[in-house]
Amino acid sequence: MKRLVTTLALLVVCAGTASAANQMRISQVYGGGGGTTGVYTRDFVELYNSGVTPVNIGGWTIEYGSATGAWGSSTGNIFTFPVGTTVQPCQYILIECGAAGTGGVALSPAADFQTALTGFSMSGTGGKVALFNAVNSNVLCGSEIAGTLVDKVAYGTANCAEGTAVSGVTAAVAVIRNSGGNTDTDNNSVDFATGTPTPRNSSSTNAACSATPTTRSTWGSVKAIYR
Repeated sequence: MKRLVTTLALLVVCAGTASAANQMRISQVYGGGGGTTGVYTRDFVELYNSGVTPVNIGGWTIEYGSATGAWGSSTGNIFTFPVGTTVQPCQYILIECGAAGTGGVALSPAADFQTALTGFSMSGTGGKVALFNAVNSNVLCGSEIAGTLVDKVAYGTANCAEGTAVSGVTAAVAVIRNSGGNTDTDNNSVDFATGTPTPRNSSSTNAACSATPTTRSTWGSVKAIYR
């Protein structure tokens, strides 16, 4: 069993308020792609590595659920990262989702990954997205396989939020994690804001990221290790 030692209180992390978080997290969700008021022709999900070590997310999944539906209710609502996919410290990963609609423009910058063209059609006004380290197929909120849920965000009228869901979402806006993806208090309504979608891929620069000594709370240290 790992022991807590005094040095755990002093960690080098990307700047921001990530005191209670897993270093891999969902940093942006846009579900209004292709609609008449859509900014882009397709939906997207963006991930971010807030830590100082690379993370191998091969075999991990991004899963969509409707406002009151299950995670990964169909195979089309599950995207599995290829074996060996590694996210570097302070790096984003962009996943383009579902089929293209007629509204909006092509995603820019280009996505690092694309889901199947069938399924994964996210609502622009109410839904939820989760990052798992193993497949959770057609699983209701609260019944996730123990230890597999890495992060989640609910928006609009969706259930299963961390804290409370992000409100004020329309088909023309995205939910965007604050501080370039670094803020994580485990409350979606606090951690995210709504605004014009600003997708970032693995080549994008994070101006809010720097190696800064940060004192984390005891609870944050424990959670980061055992979560």
